[in-house]
Amino acid sequence: QVQLVESGGGLVQVGGSLRLSCTASRSIFSFYDMGWYRQAPGKQRELVAGITLSDSTNYVDSVKGRFTISRDNTKNTVYLQMNSLKPEDTAVYYCNTNPPFAPWGQGTQVTVSS
Repeated sequence: QVQLVESGGGLVQVGGSLRLSCTASRSIFSFYDMGWYRQAPGKQRELVAGITLSDSTNYVDSVKGRFTISRDNTKNTVYLQMNSLKPEDTAVYYCNTNPPFAPWGQGTQVTVSS
């Protein structure tokens, strides 16, 4: 069973940047569309950025122009570059296929302080 491991989160001030990474225990990125998801306290998990096998990307409106998703299939890694962070970006961030079918990883906490 594939395992997803997210990293790169942390505490950052408003306007700061973070780069999240997600690796898999076996090669899945070459075969599936991928996505970054987030779950804030008391809210449902939502897809914030997706990338297709042909590298087309899509974003939820709230992060457009600030977040960039990318993938490196040779490294079995998906990235999320997050710039101009806002307090409302505070959440646990996860990666998964899009739509999600793999077991969820532990996620990485992103906290944006004002």
